[in-house]
Amino acid sequence: MSVSEELGARRTVEVPAGTLEYRERGSGPPVVFAHGAAVNGDLWRRVAPALAGAQRCIAVDLPLGGHRIPLKDDPDLSLYGAAEVLADFLEALSLQDATLVANDTGGAISQALVGHRPERVGRLVLTSCDAWENYPPKAVAYLKPTVRIAPVFWLLAQSMRLRAAQRLPIAYGWGTHAPIEARIMDSYLDGLRTDAGVRRDFAALLRGARKADCVRASESVRGFDGPALVAWAADDKLFPRAHGERLAQLLPQGRFALVERSRTFVPEDNPGALVALLRDFLS
Repeated sequence: MSVSEELGARRTVEVPAGTLEYRERGSGPPVVFAHGAAVNGDLWRRVAPALAGAQRCIAVDLPLGGHRIPLKDDPDLSLYGAAEVLADFLEALSLQDATLVANDTGGAISQALVGHRPERVGRLVLTSCDAWENYPPKAVAYLKPTVRIAPVFWLLAQSMRLRAAQRLPIAYGWGTHAPIEARIMDSYLDGLRTDAGVRRDFAALLRGARKADCVRASESVRGFDGPALVAWAADDKLFPRAHGERLAQLLPQGRFALVERSRTFVPEDNPGALVALLRDFLS
């Protein structure tokens, strides 16, 4: 679960799939921050607080491996199943005209959401994320067969205690230029190390990852007519810049921006540049 108190008070909400944790800070128009696989709301700890003076900033811990409370038995965490969880979260908080800001797997989920259940989303921001056939990206595609073998998956999760293992390209190494601080890595990985239910949820996400679903989701953004920003990492090694440019072209009100000095985890690598882009977009 997220541990960054600067994101605001920890809260929980019930959705049909189970219990979701989130942190909230500020007041004003709602901005919901969606992260990717094997991380949580802590990804946004250097971005959301900077916007909380004028926005209601909500960082949810989606059930993608970095969470603490497992979902109910046999969850549907296919791309569209995960989009339903996020849509149910927006509904449970009675949010209207929300700005959805997403990264990594959360970006693919958000594409599926605005193409399938867009009624509570007024604006969309996609940072570097899965799109079209690049789901999951090649560097971590080995996880799909790995999560099917529980003892091997458990060993992999335990190996992530080693900082050297965390920095491998097949782990978090291509996500950022510099190592992520230890307490945040612990928050990302503790559930996978210690809780069989969290590992089950993460395995459901990987088993349900179908390229055809992501192609459908990416193509569907052409139907979202709200303001949209695609802010792509200039140094991304996982997600091609061309995909970001293509998403911006498909979005009727989309525009593209490049974030220099950043890899995939833009909120980690260059939060200042992302905050500046978001302030301009939200104004």
